[in-house]
Amino acid sequence: MAAALAATLNARQLSGAEPLPSEPADWDPGLLREHRQRVRGLPDDTRYLLMLAAADQHPVPTHAFLRAVTAAGLDTGVLEPAEAAGIAHTATTGVVFRDPWTRIAAYETAPAENRREAHQLLARVLGGDWETPQRAWHRAAAALGPSRRLTAALTAGAAEARRGGRPAIARPLLQRAAELCPDPGARPGLLAQAAADAWRSGQSDRARHLITGARDGLLRGILALRGGDATDAFAELLRAADALAPAHPDRAVHVLARAAEAAIYTGDLRRVRQAAAVAARHGLEPPGTISGLAVAVEGRYDDARDALRTALGRCATGEDPTLLIHGGLAALLLGDDDQAASATVRAVAAARAQGNAVAVPQALEFRMYAEFWTGRPHAAEAAALDALQQSHETGQDNGACHLQAGLAMFAAITGDEATCRARAEAARAHALPRSLGLAAALSVWALAFLDLTTGRPEAAAARLRALAGFGPGHGHRAIRHLATPHYVEAAVRTGDTRVALAALADYEHWATVVRSPSDLALAARCRALLATGPDADEHYRTALGLHATSPRDFERARTELLYGSALRRLRRRAEARDRLHSALEAFTYFGAPHCAAQARAELRALGEPAPHGRTPPGIIRTLTAQQLAIARMAADGATNREIAASLVLSPRTIDHHLRGVFARLGIRSRIELVRLLATVTDPFV
Repeated sequence: MAAALAATLNARQLSGAEPLPSEPADWDPGLLREHRQRVRGLPDDTRYLLMLAAADQHPVPTHAFLRAVTAAGLDTGVLEPAEAAGIAHTATTGVVFRDPWTRIAAYETAPAENRREAHQLLARVLGGDWETPQRAWHRAAAALGPSRRLTAALTAGAAEARRGGRPAIARPLLQRAAELCPDPGARPGLLAQAAADAWRSGQSDRARHLITGARDGLLRGILALRGGDATDAFAELLRAADALAPAHPDRAVHVLARAAEAAIYTGDLRRVRQAAAVAARHGLEPPGTISGLAVAVEGRYDDARDALRTALGRCATGEDPTLLIHGGLAALLLGDDDQAASATVRAVAAARAQGNAVAVPQALEFRMYAEFWTGRPHAAEAAALDALQQSHETGQDNGACHLQAGLAMFAAITGDEATCRARAEAARAHALPRSLGLAAALSVWALAFLDLTTGRPEAAAARLRALAGFGPGHGHRAIRHLATPHYVEAAVRTGDTRVALAALADYEHWATVVRSPSDLALAARCRALLATGPDADEHYRTALGLHATSPRDFERARTELLYGSALRRLRRRAEARDRLHSALEAFTYFGAPHCAAQARAELRALGEPAPHGRTPPGIIRTLTAQQLAIARMAADGATNREIAASLVLSPRTIDHHLRGVFARLGIRSRIELVRLLATVTDPFV
């Protein structure tokens, strides 16, 4: 059976890149042949009860089987042959089928008149006020032809199910309503509603199938946003908002929020101005993220700040998952990481309470950023992995792409180079053909951070410099902005700061306007890297003071590492040691081995002893602490340039130190250095 199932899957389903078919019958009708034969071999009474149980369970679970059995005076003892054959067994809740294929076979092999009779029986016993949707379903399932009355009952039942957070039940009711509707002109609208409920319940393939028979630009735009070309999605959503605005202004505002999401995904934030123009033309007040981003693109940062603060206050207080996500976005842009975490957590909870399966991974995408910035890297990675699985399950490939890029960044931080490169390449391969500039830019940032923390500042600077020139669909202004502190660090190490200075000026301007302690701290750190002497010391102290009021502990540790290195070069050894130990402790907590290795290298250069205080024997004692640190790295295979990047020195200085090491040890090559140091226990950790 497993081999037969596998043979029905395509390559992307086999690899896990696409979800499996959502319904057993969608796999292959041939797989049901054996199940039908086994069911037909049972006694008629047994088959009738199995069919009644199957009708009670799918596609609308009604939990009325036992009531129906009692009302009709049926004997459940006739199910024993099914139990003996391993087809199904009884439980306190009713009948449990061996697998979905058996349930389908039990229903399909029964005569049509028996199926109608079973649905009528189930409808009669569903008398509770809360059972209106289920009762409407069974009445409609027993219908022989079109019925205006049943269509109305199904539509009302679907609305009730939707209000109760059960879109998965609303979908089959509306689909059946479209089949029974005597008015051909009303059927596309019913199919569009059914498609929307299928989408909200995570049945993306069914939604795409249903939308082909409906005229609904909104859902087509959302489907494109989550699984197609983001540029096409924006155009479709903007047209839908324009059409909805005269008669349904509230829905139009919601659609404009989706259009803004599409613009954010593409990285072409100028498109947000188009959304703002549509809102203005119809006298609508869109989410503040739209107006905030629209004026930010024009460089009007004061106006952008005010609009985003308004958006945060308005969007982060309701129960609409989409608006809560926008509130989280506004908070992230304002540098308010705690508010961003709160809004996205509430968005996840609201989506789950409303049965909105597709909104859950959407909220988790942006919760990923908030959790990371607020010092919870492990929670951030867990949220991203959870969301990645849910994105695939609900057919949201573009969301999965964004999450892949985020996971590439986590892999860069944790030093998993192979995983970082694999995830970044996978994200870019999906992002570029679909104009997903956000995911593409985040992937580049992840690779650049990996280069920066593994001693390749030239590569890091080149990636981040190129990112500044990437247009929409290939890059993203917000990611360039977030990556500016790392770009400045890489540029300082390579000695080419011209472009980085311009990026820093814009970053500093925004940080000053929004008064974000986190961003101001990083701006001060950048100024410290670009300064010398007392000025650098003052900027570092300013940065650490601001970090003390910010939740971004990882960046605080990066600042302490850089400050500790600067203090070591100024021979302020005690201060340097304190800063470096603090950084090392934080990097250990974050699970960031490359950053921890940089801190350890700096401590070795200070002559920091091992826990047991061992000292190098013999001739090794003639080396200074810095010479021994350089010798160790050279023996481990690091090039002069890599050692220089690690210790924040010039390659020429490293060459000078190595010549001194060779002279003191009486050797002529790195090979001899490796052999000599292999006989000595490393006294520094």
